[in-house]
Amino acid sequence: MAEVRGVNTWQEELASLVEDTGMIYTGDMIGVSSLPPFNEAKSAAAAEVVESDHETEPQESLKEQVTGFMKSWCEMLLELGRGCIDIVQQTVVTEDSFLVQKLGGPVAKVSGRLRFLNEFLPEDRDPIHAWPVIFFVFILALSALKLNSGHDELVPPVKKVRAHPPNASRIQLPDGRHLAYREIGVPADKARFSLIAPHPFLSSRLAVIPGVKTSLLEEFGVRLVTYDLPGFGESDPHPSRNLNSSAFDMLHLADAVGVNDKFWVLGFSSGSMHAWAALRYVPHRISGAAMVAPMINPYEPSLTKEEMRSIWGEWLPRRKLMYYLARRLPKLLSFFYRRSFLSGKHGRIEKWMSLSLGRRDTVLTEGQTFEVFWHRDVEESIRQGNAKPFIEEAVLQVSNWGFSLADLQVQRRCYRSGIFPWLRSLYSQAECELAGFLGPIHIWGWMTKLFHQQ
Repeated sequence: MAEVRGVNTWQEELASLVEDTGMIYTGDMIGVSSLPPFNEAKSAAAAEVVESDHETEPQESLKEQVTGFMKSWCEMLLELGRGCIDIVQQTVVTEDSFLVQKLGGPVAKVSGRLRFLNEFLPEDRDPIHAWPVIFFVFILALSALKLNSGHDELVPPVKKVRAHPPNASRIQLPDGRHLAYREIGVPADKARFSLIAPHPFLSSRLAVIPGVKTSLLEEFGVRLVTYDLPGFGESDPHPSRNLNSSAFDMLHLADAVGVNDKFWVLGFSSGSMHAWAALRYVPHRISGAAMVAPMINPYEPSLTKEEMRSIWGEWLPRRKLMYYLARRLPKLLSFFYRRSFLSGKHGRIEKWMSLSLGRRDTVLTEGQTFEVFWHRDVEESIRQGNAKPFIEEAVLQVSNWGFSLADLQVQRRCYRSGIFPWLRSLYSQAECELAGFLGPIHIWGWMTKLFHQQ
């Protein structure tokens, strides 16, 4: 039977030697297709190891990195300092060096006398290392104190703006507004001369004539009336004021305080703008004008290039900027005003007004008398705390005044319009009359030459 079947295969022989387990071997590879390749298994294991490392070790924050960086730099600087000390000790502080030979004896003598100071040091501190540190800290503290004291001397304490109770005399104008004014000098019935003075920018009726005593006005029989411009001091604001309304405010004030005859107008700096307006719009009530350092419109069309160059060339860049903003972007002026005279704190006049003062003017403004006068005048000027009146005043300075200063000068005008006056002028003298302001105009300041050239 065995011969008929032939030789057994190796599978049958193996099965005869091993106990039957019930498993049948088919010859296929067991699970080869389901196992991953060796490289993929290795990379997956490495990824698991990296992920486990990241989970076990938290990341350093930026603060910790910066701290470590600074510590490393400090250690490097410390080692550098130690190296420099070693170099100095090996080259400069040796017994054969020139410095030790020349200064060794005196230094040893001084250190011997000051050796008792070592008793104040801790026992674990080496005097050679402790005293240089103490000396360095002492010099540093002395420098800081010196710098602080110098800063206190250069920057005086800033004074705050104080509020004062209203105490001005006021009149009511025809349009219902109230105008605050002040009188000094002789009474109305004894006055030989009546003066009305509009105040300049950032001022009030309290300015009067700086430096002029009341006794001097009484001696010459002068009655001086000053008033607050609309929106300044205790005067009501004017919603649409111009130089024409300013001139008639002055006229109504003169009538209200009993100035029945002609009066003089007195103008300081930018306040002369309102004096010019009085000469132009109410000349029949003006006896004359006195101008002290008067201003004119820097954009006056009749000015030549040389005249404009002489005017703009003397101003500081900040003042030029203020005039430019007043003409082009007046709303931005409030930003600057709120950070200067409307900030609630006092300041220097040359800073707020963008002035370049000479030596004498600087000495004058630094005096206690002027400081008291200036602070009180500013406090009254900004009483209402509104930037709009100041913006209106700045815009008036650079806008069209409605007249030219050349119109105020005396000039002969002959009327020859039409055919009949022209024919009459051929046989007889033409009818002419004097035009402009016929009264005297006294000017003190740089504008004297300019005005006479107009």
